[in-house]
Amino acid sequence: MNKYLRFILPAIAIIFLFNAGAGIVSAQGVLQKILKRMDDHNKALTSLKGSIKMNKVNTQLGENDLYVGEISYLPGRSEKQIYVRIDWKSPAVEHLSVADGEYRFYNPRLKQMIVGKVEKAQSGAGAGNALAFMSMSKAQLSENYTVQYLGDESVASGDKTFHLELIPKKATSYKSAHLWVDANGMPLQARIVEKNSDTTTILLYNLQKNTNVKASVFSIVPPKGTKIVQG
Repeated sequence: MNKYLRFILPAIAIIFLFNAGAGIVSAQGVLQKILKRMDDHNKALTSLKGSIKMNKVNTQLGENDLYVGEISYLPGRSEKQIYVRIDWKSPAVEHLSVADGEYRFYNPRLKQMIVGKVEKAQSGAGAGNALAFMSMSKAQLSENYTVQYLGDESVASGDKTFHLELIPKKATSYKSAHLWVDANGMPLQARIVEKNSDTTTILLYNLQKNTNVKASVFSIVPPKGTKIVQG
C-alpha cells in the first residue's frame, strides 16, 4: 500500500492544488495577480479532461519512471471532495479514481482492486505524502506553506507559465512543492521535491475544459473474479 501511495497518488496533488491555490497565501505584485487568476479560473471550471504524464526521478540511482495516461476531473461539492479519474496507458494499464472521499485503484494484470478512504490513506501515509494536500483547507494551506514566485518558464508541452514554489512552514518528509501556472490561472505542471532530492513531476496537456464529463466515469467497476483489497 505504501508503494501504491508513493507512485500513484502524487498525480492527484496537482488537481487539488489548483482548487485551493488562490487561498494559499496573501501576496503582493505578480504573485497576487497569479493567485487571483487561479481563483477566477477555478470558479469558472466545471470539468476537465486531458492527457497526463508523471515522471518520477530517483537521484541516487540516476533512474526515472515515466507514466502516461488520460485524466478526467469534476469539482467536488466541498473542499474535501474531489472527483478524479486517471487511466494509465504506459508503462502498464492501470486505473485510479477518487470520488466521495474514496479511492479505487484497479490493476487488470493482477486482477486486483485496492479500495480505501482518502482520510485513512492520508493518515497512514504521513504528512509528507502528496495525498495530504487533498484534505487541506485553504486556511491550512496558508498556515503550512510560504509561496514564492520564481519567474516565467515554459513547460514540456511548450506552454508559457508562471513558476511558483511552496515551502512547508512545518517539518515534512519533502523539501518543497512547485506549480507552473498558465496565463489563465490553470496549473499545468506540479513537482514534489523530497528530502533526498527525488522528484515527482506531473504535467497536464491537451486539455478540454467545461466539456461533458459524466459522474459515472469516476466509478470503477471491475470484472467478476477481481480480488478486492482494503487499503
